[in-house]
Amino acid sequence: MSTSTTDKIKSALPHRAPMLLVDNIVEQTDKSILCDKTFKKDEYFFQGHYPDYPICPGVILCECGVQAGAILLADLVDSDNVVPVLTKLENVRFKHMVRPGDTIQMHVSLDDQLSGAFYLSAQVKCDGKTAARFSFVCSTAPKAS
Repeated sequence: MSTSTTDKIKSALPHRAPMLLVDNIVEQTDKSILCDKTFKKDEYFFQGHYPDYPICPGVILCECGVQAGAILLADLVDSDNVVPVLTKLENVRFKHMVRPGDTIQMHVSLDDQLSGAFYLSAQVKCDGKTAARFSFVCSTAPKAS
């Protein structure tokens, strides 16, 4: 991961390990972003989900997509003073299991903006197959001082 990518991710997101779930920004436009994440075998959530057959929890796949969306929104909001926060998650579908060692790609698109609400859609892929897809809404909240 390049320093500039790391810096951009960390400046856009308040998350830090172990909840920082974006490794790289692959490409970005004004209305979409493509990021990736490789799941290490020692990720904390694999320990109990499931010990004999570890798979990535669906909520983690959703969080990966939402974090990618927050990076996209950082260029549209006053990111020095506010952070995007998830307010709604809908139409969630899980299609393919993600296992330790897998790399996922999170493609997020900004579909609409109404006042302070941002409407986005996400597709999370693994090995070219859709692992999860969903729509979500973010608003902004003041950064803690």
